[in-house]
Amino acid sequence: MTDQTRPLRVAIVGAGPAGIYAADALMKSDTDVSIDLFERMPAPFGLIRYGVAPDHPRIKGIITALHKVLDKPQVRLLGNIDYGTDITLDDLRRFYDAVIFSTGANADRALNIPGIDLDGSYGAADFVSWYDGHPDVPRTWPLDAEKVAVLGVGNVALDVARVLAKTGDELLPTEIPANVYEGLKANKALEVHVFGRRGPAQAKFTPLELRELDHSPNIEVIVAPEDIDYDEGSEAARRGSKQVDMVANTLQDWAIRDVGNRPHKLFLHFFESPTEILGENGKVVGLRTERTELDGTGNVRGTGTYNDWDVQAVYRAVGYLSQNIAQLPFDDQAGTIPNEAGRVLASPGHSADSTPGQSPSSTTPVPATYVTGWIKRGPVGLIGHTKGDANETVANLLEDAPNFTGATDPDLDAVTTFLEDKKVPFTTWDGWYRLDAHERSLGEPEGRERVKVVEREEMVAASKE
Repeated sequence: MTDQTRPLRVAIVGAGPAGIYAADALMKSDTDVSIDLFERMPAPFGLIRYGVAPDHPRIKGIITALHKVLDKPQVRLLGNIDYGTDITLDDLRRFYDAVIFSTGANADRALNIPGIDLDGSYGAADFVSWYDGHPDVPRTWPLDAEKVAVLGVGNVALDVARVLAKTGDELLPTEIPANVYEGLKANKALEVHVFGRRGPAQAKFTPLELRELDHSPNIEVIVAPEDIDYDEGSEAARRGSKQVDMVANTLQDWAIRDVGNRPHKLFLHFFESPTEILGENGKVVGLRTERTELDGTGNVRGTGTYNDWDVQAVYRAVGYLSQNIAQLPFDDQAGTIPNEAGRVLASPGHSADSTPGQSPSSTTPVPATYVTGWIKRGPVGLIGHTKGDANETVANLLEDAPNFTGATDPDLDAVTTFLEDKKVPFTTWDGWYRLDAHERSLGEPEGRERVKVVEREEMVAASKE
């Protein structure tokens, strides 16, 4: 850049934790910066608002720290903007010197087993979006199964299992909207079975999240003693990680205790690899698993013994997947934008106007274009882990900044005038404060902290002056 008389203009697409951490890293540098955060939803905070279970206020407390970043004068929020439709990469290059994509992952990773498309087979991401009041999913959810299977042994699987096993009244004090409360109140689930193909030492639960299962007065957590097994690789994993050892100890304690009489049963099954969802007349009637055993390294092999489980619904929680982003290369297998330490890499023959492609064989960076968070490295790790991603990406952006071509129309009002001329009903950070106050006012008569607004139009209206 030759113009040193103005701040470095940076657009960040995605106002979840990853994007906000990137904004924070930019503002903590010695560079004079001006940042606009673009968000598809009318409200910020991404995964925390639409991916964290409502009975996890501790995690939602991260919003307090993110608030402090968005309160800074160097950053603006522009919400309810659909990248690729309301604004394109070419538009962003006109208004900004550099662009960071932090769009996260909101789709379910595929699980290719027979019966996955039966009625009653669901992706965890869709269910999470429903109970978190996402405006782009249906307002109702079928909860008529008395016995339910959840596939996966990560924190998302625990969230799904816990919400299914709790009662609607137990979740009412949280921020769930009325349609979610009515749905959960009618939930018929009495048994929830969580399945993992490997053993306790390979589970991806965090210790606190696991122990929270046992705090509900309505949920009896049950672990079979025969599922507590460790080989040399498992013992090494326990020695090498305090968290792994804590999870294993908790599961061991549950396996040796007497089963209590709490009304809803939540079973944690290990060494059961799902092989088929069983159906009749197009609907789920069961789950078939193959019993596995440890092979000495912490991995497992099939035993040839199969078990059929009487369930009427199956939720797959085997991982999230990012989706293609217009005008950028995309690695379909990894579910990420190809990059090197946050610098987006061009696919062979890729240009800014091309459609998403495959992973590059070259290491040619796309000029002034960066990624951070799950779209950068895949949907693994906790929310706080995206801080390291952001720091790395921002460091490389600032290193490259002297060579940026620079925005042709960097004035602060240029982008908002552009959006107004297109009649895009965008929301702002001041608008979030109004929406926040509105949601809190909805909860006040019921003694609740807030009631989340679901409808996009109502969110936008509440955000306006």
